[in-house]
Amino acid sequence: MTSQIHSLPVGALVRYKNAPARIQAAGKKLTIELPGGETLSVRPKDVTLLHPGPLARLADLTPPQGEVEAAWELLSGGTTHLAELAELVYGDVTPRTAWAAWQLVEDGLYFEGTPEKIAVRSAQAVVQERAAREARAAEQRAWRGFLERVRTGMLDPAQDGPYLQDVEALAWGATERSAVLRALNRPETPQDAHALLLDVGHWDPTVVPYPRRLGLPVAPPSEALPPLPDEPRLDLTHLPAFAIDDEGNRDPDDALSLDGRRLWVHVADVAALVPPDTAADVAARARGATLYLPDGPVPMLPAQVVQVLGMGLAEVSPALSFGLDLDDAGQVTGVEVVPSWVRVTRMTYAEAEACLEQEPFAALYRLAVAHQTRRREAGAVELDLPEVKITVEEGAVSIRPLPPLRSRDVVREAMVMAGAAVGRFALEHAIPLPFSSQPPPDTDDRPTDLAGMFTLRRQMKPAQYSSRPGPHAGLGMALYVQATSPLRRYLDLVVHQQLRAYLRGAPLLDEQALTERVGATEAVVGSVRRAERQANAHWTLIYLMQHPGWCGEGFLVEKWERRGKVLIPELDWEAAVHVPGDPPLNSTVSLVLLDVNLATLEAFFRVA
Repeated sequence: MTSQIHSLPVGALVRYKNAPARIQAAGKKLTIELPGGETLSVRPKDVTLLHPGPLARLADLTPPQGEVEAAWELLSGGTTHLAELAELVYGDVTPRTAWAAWQLVEDGLYFEGTPEKIAVRSAQAVVQERAAREARAAEQRAWRGFLERVRTGMLDPAQDGPYLQDVEALAWGATERSAVLRALNRPETPQDAHALLLDVGHWDPTVVPYPRRLGLPVAPPSEALPPLPDEPRLDLTHLPAFAIDDEGNRDPDDALSLDGRRLWVHVADVAALVPPDTAADVAARARGATLYLPDGPVPMLPAQVVQVLGMGLAEVSPALSFGLDLDDAGQVTGVEVVPSWVRVTRMTYAEAEACLEQEPFAALYRLAVAHQTRRREAGAVELDLPEVKITVEEGAVSIRPLPPLRSRDVVREAMVMAGAAVGRFALEHAIPLPFSSQPPPDTDDRPTDLAGMFTLRRQMKPAQYSSRPGPHAGLGMALYVQATSPLRRYLDLVVHQQLRAYLRGAPLLDEQALTERVGATEAVVGSVRRAERQANAHWTLIYLMQHPGWCGEGFLVEKWERRGKVLIPELDWEAAVHVPGDPPLNSTVSLVLLDVNLATLEAFFRVA
């Protein structure tokens, strides 16, 4: 046999796609037999001749014993061809030894190349290759050991942590693949990654992956801010002003005063420290809103903004104040927008509720009732559904239902009045603002029962932002602008930037710039709200895990066949359950917790 063979006789041994094959018929095309016994028609260029044969059966290609290292040492530094290599290693040149010699070439430890020209690898290359192979073998043993420890629940945190990095990356949403989950025949989803990390104890149940999974920042911003500008401000410190919030609120951004027939809504003057296109403004635009999580908020703005501007955090607070002139019926007849100084007293809703029989709270409440009545008459949608406050302190979860206090109505109605007044002010003075509108639901029903309101909530259409005003069906307002929370909503900050620019006679953002800001905000705010919902659900499940014997009541708000959906007010949780019998909607159902799946955000209950 020579190093170059040009004929392909019947019975010859050839290589086809890294496997041996035997030529059964030759011509313009070859018929070859494969190791499994099947035959195939191929072109001559698709195969590589290894031995002219004759080879009777592919099964005869069993590996012989040979002197591989001796042949390698003898050929050191040179080249050879397949027949010579077979002769030197195995003492004979047959289809069997030719295939075995070719396997040595494909193995690549001692030899490499083609059948016609085989290079002999140097001693240094062989040593390096052996070391690399040993390392890979060790890695494979370690990998198999890791997978076995996962299956048996005997994970070694110190040893196995690196293997779980791709699982963590998938759980965080940083990748879509995980070699670990694939090797374990588990779906490669963030939920399955989360479940595995919990199963093996690598993640504590208190790890909340949702903000990062949705691409949201989880660290507070740190952009530098200028000092508060030295500018004229209307002194309103003689008026009692009250910032009424939930207990524990960290970013008080509005307060109320009443001065005869003028209602003042004082709002943190954020635009004084965060003008358009500054570093803090650009960062806030990317965040869209403060991310409120049960274990603590991730603010939209640097902490310094709240420290300087938060209502009532200093003896005197700088504000952008909206003065709403009211007629005898409590309707707004005029509005003034002015930078101001205010002296604010902070109160909780419960504290304000206890003062509603006293002035000025009684008058504020009368205004709120009158305004709420007008909104209802205009078709406002009011949903009296359960709300809870979820907090986490040192790992312990607290879920506290929020009672429907009248003091909440006072604040809500004042903020809606201010939003409508600011929109009217903007139209009168040709100030481009992001108006908020909402299409009406597909029904005119305004149910008062829990099941009806639950259904109506799902029929509500999302609010929209535009530089053009439009009706806000949910609020029952002809036009509306969100303007009272610039510490925590970016588009509220844009409203303040525009108003301050107008008051100073500075250039305004045009409609294109406004539209760009609306688009940037809408691109991220949906993820912010989703992360908040998922984090609330996560911590609610932690609460149930901390109370494994939980029992409580739910209200039947939907039913189909023998199943139904219940709303659990004390948890603000919806659950599908098997409902025995045929109870009517709004029936009270006693529930017992069965199980919790933290990774999929599911809780399972049965009717007691």
